[in-house]
Amino acid sequence: MSLPTVAVVAFNHFSPFHFSVPCIVFGNVLAGTKLFDLRICAGEEGQLHSDIGLQIQPDHGLDELGSADIIVIPFWRAPSERPSQKLLDSLNQAHERGALIVGLCLGTYVLAYAGLLDNQRASTHWEFEQDFVSRFPDVILDTNALYIESNRLITSAGTAAGLDCCLHLVRQFYGSKTANKIARRLVVPPHREGGQAQFIEQPVPVSTQDARINQLLDYLGQNLNAHHDLDSLAAWVNMSRRSFTRHFLKATGETVGDWLIAQRLRRSQLLLETTSYSIERIAELVGFQSAVSLRQHFKTKFEISPKEWRRNFRGEEVIL
Repeated sequence: MSLPTVAVVAFNHFSPFHFSVPCIVFGNVLAGTKLFDLRICAGEEGQLHSDIGLQIQPDHGLDELGSADIIVIPFWRAPSERPSQKLLDSLNQAHERGALIVGLCLGTYVLAYAGLLDNQRASTHWEFEQDFVSRFPDVILDTNALYIESNRLITSAGTAAGLDCCLHLVRQFYGSKTANKIARRLVVPPHREGGQAQFIEQPVPVSTQDARINQLLDYLGQNLNAHHDLDSLAAWVNMSRRSFTRHFLKATGETVGDWLIAQRLRRSQLLLETTSYSIERIAELVGFQSAVSLRQHFKTKFEISPKEWRRNFRGEEVIL
């Protein structure tokens, strides 16, 4: 089976960090294991210069977008500047034939200028919320999300959220085990939900500054199978219930209940991919009250059943 083709589009005045994120994740990040066919495409003619003086000369042009499975716009240099019509037409044609179009950070502007995001949910850097809304009133902007997928269109918040978005794509194609392996290689958190807040007050906190919350997250991660309620968890960190819920939401961007469900689903993905445990046993191990509850949450979140997930990422007969 041929590898998924990823076309990363580069422009003049590109940001080296934003440009490097998809190149690293979809490139040869795992030695000896090629997962994607990565192609760097020039969005403009001639040699391209970064915003700090680096230069690149891509081997491919926009014609490559006609056959790519995934097209990534890693950044855009100026929200007020409309990209070339050739690029916008190429993106629309690629989307119509079934390609997945990705806009990282201000790359969301390019998808919006193409009209692809009209009446779709999207994310971009929180600092540009007012500007984006004024320019594209038909787009449903959510600046509280790290990344959003809608109708084969994926958009992300700023800077490091691009890593989360790209790892999300790896997970879609190859499963949690491979995505986690890449994350470990890059020394970044293995998974952050797309709906997690952008942490405007404290960007990308891998852990909180409150040792009690950090210890609680570790404890919960090691005891997902146990029953947890707000009162007992608040007592665990020696806070009032109201103070605890506020601190937890600020630290994680999620309520305690949503965080626990997300962690339990994440653990269930890994168990489905790496063990032959029954669905009932996995539900018990990750803390769902029943296999029915696991199936319902799993289907709601991933639009696929646990059995189908296991078949996609294991391809073998297992006891269900």
